[in-house]
Parts: sequence; structure tokens; C-alpha cells
Amino acid sequence: MSDATEKTEDDVALAEESATPTYGLSDEIVQEIQDAVERDDALFIHEKLEDWHSADVADLIEQLKPKLRLPFLKIMEGRLEPDVYSALDENVRDHLVDEMEPAEIAAFLNELELDDAVDFLENFEEEEQREVLNEIPPDDRAALQEGLSYGEDSAGRLMQRNLIAVPEYWNIGQTIDYMRDTEDLPDEFYEIFVVDPRHHPIGTVPLNRAMRSKRDVLVRDIMDTEQKLIPVDMDQEDVAYLFQQYRLASAAVVNDDGALIGVITVDDIVDVISEEAEEDILRLGGVSEDDLFGSVYSTTRARFLWLFVNLLTAIAASVAISFFDATMEAIIALAVLMPIVASMGGNAGTQTLTVAVRALATKELTAANVLRILRKEAMVAFLNGCVFAVLIGGIAWAWFADPEIGAIIALAMIVNILVAGIAGMVVPVTLDKMNIDPAIASSVFVTTVTDIVGFVAFLGLATLVLI
Repeated sequence: MSDATEKTEDDVALAEESATPTYGLSDEIVQEIQDAVERDDALFIHEKLEDWHSADVADLIEQLKPKLRLPFLKIMEGRLEPDVYSALDENVRDHLVDEMEPAEIAAFLNELELDDAVDFLENFEEEEQREVLNEIPPDDRAALQEGLSYGEDSAGRLMQRNLIAVPEYWNIGQTIDYMRDTEDLPDEFYEIFVVDPRHHPIGTVPLNRAMRSKRDVLVRDIMDTEQKLIPVDMDQEDVAYLFQQYRLASAAVVNDDGALIGVITVDDIVDVISEEAEEDILRLGGVSEDDLFGSVYSTTRARFLWLFVNLLTAIAASVAISFFDATMEAIIALAVLMPIVASMGGNAGTQTLTVAVRALATKELTAANVLRILRKEAMVAFLNGCVFAVLIGGIAWAWFADPEIGAIIALAMIVNILVAGIAGMVVPVTLDKMNIDPAIASSVFVTTVTDIVGFVAFLGLATLVLI
């Protein structure tokens, strides 16, 4: 074989690497880019990032050292897609935008979809919003101002204004010609909306059906009359539920008069589902928002409130313990075993609480089935309590050579895990009925209940039996 056709091992490895798609960023790539930014090697960075997706570029910016982010943006000036900014973590984005002029911000806002532009702009202070909006052409400015006028986390903030709506008496040929001749069409769409003379939606034609139909077929003859209409003020969590429940690809948004004013597509809902799930997880942990890239001061301030609330509940549990100080002084084994009861109750309550909060969010837990689910969770908690009561009771008996100690902690374990299971269901349901987000405060209340009940049950039984 000639030298020209021979492949070295390095060539083969390089070919295999390029043929295998990779997703996400490796530590090696991030380090290479950081080194290139530090030595101001623009050519290397431009070539390396030439075919990168905007989401990957956003991830790269977040992973760069903070001091290198602005130099990186200067190197990439004029080469970044506007979507990069909308994909950035909010804290990182705010820091970068603070260094930009209103005209620069307005320039890339004009390139974004309306819903993404509104989402980006809503985090600005009122004065900053006004400065940016003044740099935007009047028609686009009016659309942005209208989007900002809708409630936060509402369908109005999610919707896109660009859509395809045709009258029912058109045929497919007219519809196709209209789509070919009209420049202001959405970049992506899944169905054609059919409207009456008042612009009220009366049906939809899936795009695949329109493309397979002959030109002389009337729109009314192939449209679906069943559709899910979304009020403009509907909460985004409810919108996400509709899409998930009915497997929607897109849905019409209507105003108070029932007129078609926008459309929400499934790609926007994927973001909402992710945001809502992330929000619930963070709130269950007592964190108000994703502060991974926030400053030390802002993160400390955000976490202080719930830590303070936890301190108060811990004090309440300590007060309950103080009523039995004589019992604890008399029997040192109680102080050794007491954390076991509280810990097991807390974990059992967290399990039920997590299931309940998620079920409320997905509307699987309702007034119709709450009592049945509560009975089931109570039974599960009771059975688990009995199993662990036997285990810890036997261990305590053997440890301290005292069957009474074993019996006391066994009974306390049953009581605490049972109460934890009930509280883990009752607390979030009650908060939900009071229109309080159960993900925010449930964990604090459930932990307090399990701690106090566990300590009182254990020490109370010890006082009755041993003192």
C-alpha cells in the first residue's frame, strides 16, 4: 500500500472522533477555550465554535471563569446568535447585559421570537426596559409592550404572535399560495388555524394533512373542529398540563372576547415543564431560585429566610424536649436513641411530601381522590413503622440490655412514621387549598411536626414507663 493511501493510527482516531457525534461540553474543551481567551487567540475560538449550537455556546459562557466572559464576548462580537443570550443563566446574563448599550440589546432582541424577547426583557428594571424599547422599531416595540403587559408566567408571555389563520371557505390551493407569498410567517408551525369573520378560531388543519390534500379541497372539509383554546391569562403551569395531558403540538391563544391573538408551541412548553420542575425541587430544598451563578451576597440573602424559619422550628422542637429533661438525665440511653426516631420520621415525611407535591402539580391528586390516597399513605406509613419498630426495638434491647427501652423506641417509631406519612400528605394539600404553593413551605411544617411528635412520643412513653 502506498504512503498516500496509508492511514496512520492518529488519522483513524481523528476520523472516528469526527464521525461520532458528541453532546454537551467536556472539561477539555472548556479549558481549551479559556486558554485561547487568555492569549486572545480569536482565530482558534472562531474555528472551534463555528458550527456550535447556541445552547452549547451559552453553556460554555456559564462555565468560563467570570473574568473571561466579557473578553470572550468581545472576541465573538458579531458571531453570536441572539438565542445564546436567551439560553444563558439569568445571573450570568444580567452581568453581561449590564455591560451592553441599549442599542446592542435592542439589536439582538429584534432577532428573537416574541416570547423569548419578552422573557428576556421582563427581568430588566422599568427604566432599562424603556431605554431598550426606545431603540426598537415602533411595530416591534408595540408587540413587546403588549407581551410585557400580560401577567408573569401567563400564556400571554409564552405565546408567539406569528401564526397562519385562514377562513373556512378557502381551499387548500389558496392556503398554500398564501403561505408561499406571505413573508411574515412563523419559522416553525404545526397546524393552520381556521377562523370565522370575527377572527374566532373554529378549527385547525394539521400541516401534514394540508400537504397531502388536493388544491381544490375546502379547508372546512378537512379541519378538526375539536381544539383546546388557551385564555391569554391562563397560568403557564396549567398550559403545560394541557399540552402534556392532550399531547398537543400547538394551541391557539384567545383574548377575553374569544378572538385568536397568538399560538403556543410545544418547544415553549418543554421549557415551562423544565422550569416548573426545577422550581419545585429548589423550593422543597428551601431555595427560592437557581443561584448557582449568583454572587455570594445574593445567594446568602436568598437562603437566609428559610434557614431562619428552620431555626425557629428547631427551637420549638427543643422546647418540647426540655419538658422531659428529668427523664433524659435519669436515662442516658434516651439521648443516644432519640435522634433515630426524629430522623426516621423526617425521612418518611419527606417521601410522602415529595409524592404529594408532584401529584398536586400534575393534577393527579384532587379532591375526588385525596381521602383514598391519604388512607393508602397512612397504611404504608403504618406498615413501614411496624417493620422498623421491630428492627430498632431489637437493636435497642440488645444494645442496652433492657427490653423496656426496646419497646419504648419501637412504639415511638410506629407513632412518628405514621404521623409523618399523614402530615406529608395533609400539609401540602392544605397549603394548596389556601392558594399557597405547597413546594415552598411544606417541608418546614412536615419536619416540625415529625420532630415534635417523635420527641414527645419517645420521651413521653419513657416517662410513663421508666420514671
